[in-house]
Amino acid sequence: MLWGAAGAAILGFLVSLEIAARHYGLPGPVTNQAREVVFAPTSGPLLYAGLALMTVVLTWRQRFIAVGAAIGIDIVFCLVRWAVGGGMHFGNGALWVILGCAVIALTRRTGQERALLLKGVGLGLLLVTGHKTGDTWLLITSKTRPMVLDQYVATADHALGNPSWLVGRVVAATGPVGTHVLHGVYGQLPLAAAIVALYQLRNVAVERRFPGHHLVRTFLVIGLLGPAVYMIFPVVGPVFAFGADGGHWAVANLWPDTPTPIRPPHRMAFDGITPRNCMPSLHTAWATTIFIHSRKGPRVLRAAGAFWLVATLGATLGFGYHYGADLVAGVVFALTVEAAMRALDRGWDRSASRLIAGGATVFVALLVSYRYLPVEMARHPWVFGPLLVLVPASVVLHYVRTTGRWDRGPVAELRLEPRPAQPRSELV
Repeated sequence: MLWGAAGAAILGFLVSLEIAARHYGLPGPVTNQAREVVFAPTSGPLLYAGLALMTVVLTWRQRFIAVGAAIGIDIVFCLVRWAVGGGMHFGNGALWVILGCAVIALTRRTGQERALLLKGVGLGLLLVTGHKTGDTWLLITSKTRPMVLDQYVATADHALGNPSWLVGRVVAATGPVGTHVLHGVYGQLPLAAAIVALYQLRNVAVERRFPGHHLVRTFLVIGLLGPAVYMIFPVVGPVFAFGADGGHWAVANLWPDTPTPIRPPHRMAFDGITPRNCMPSLHTAWATTIFIHSRKGPRVLRAAGAFWLVATLGATLGFGYHYGADLVAGVVFALTVEAAMRALDRGWDRSASRLIAGGATVFVALLVSYRYLPVEMARHPWVFGPLLVLVPASVVLHYVRTTGRWDRGPVAELRLEPRPAQPRSELV
């Protein structure tokens, strides 16, 4: 019943976004996903990451069959596109195999085996559909929020020393090599999440059950809640509001060479195309959760999680997509959501309530200060700068201490679903 209710809620949400996108004359997440069954996909690596997540419920023999079938289908699609002069895109095969497993689950499986396979299919599709949903959310923010608050955040950012301007000059100095590396890290964040999730879910095929909490759950909830904050606090980023990419909508061409002057900020009109997706930085929030979940993996995974976090922070600032204030809010947002998801799994108690309430309070206080105290923050950087670092640091410390007690307590972090009574069957 719980899975059915969650599925119905997700379907209703997707339909609502589809209707909203159609209102603005553009296809929504359902249409964009459906067209990739036949037409050239725009997210090939993401589709294969979704396929990899789905295979956690399969045996090794079934995985080889699934991946081989996906590659074979993609080869056929690529040959057809090459023959007609189309682009050499890939990913259709992965989507076909995911959908094929859904059909097999409904027609060839029963009981717990059907439920497990459908959960795997849902996990793979959610990773891909979540990306499409995010694109639609960004479209809605650009159409419904004509005024942006960039001047407020840019002014408040003086308290942190204008990190986007500083890192932007550093990235420019690294030349094309550094730029390409950071672009790859920034653009393939869902793939990094899939790798960490694959490690966490590596025993699902053997245990025939999912852990109660894993990275994908937090990843998707962040993507669902974050755009709601975009609607409340619309910001486009320094490269658009104060840089060349903003065109005639920009205040001036200041980024990354000249910091903005300290003066009373005001709302400013911006185009109907650029997403208002800065506050909070969801890339920072996602990279933070990847870092957290990679801590219990092997050394290579821990190193990769740390690298992805540092590189993502560098990319968000260095490309002018975010202000430093966005990153601070993104870390607090990520820890609060992660704490809530863990509390839902282990059971709610006073320590969970304090942790989540504290994180939510700090997050709201940050947004209020950016909006109503930016000039004071800019004029007194030696007061507000340390506060902008120490207050989120207190949230990090509270999270580490509380979750550490949870891990040492009698309640296990990963509560497993009941083992099914039916024997394991092979995917045909």
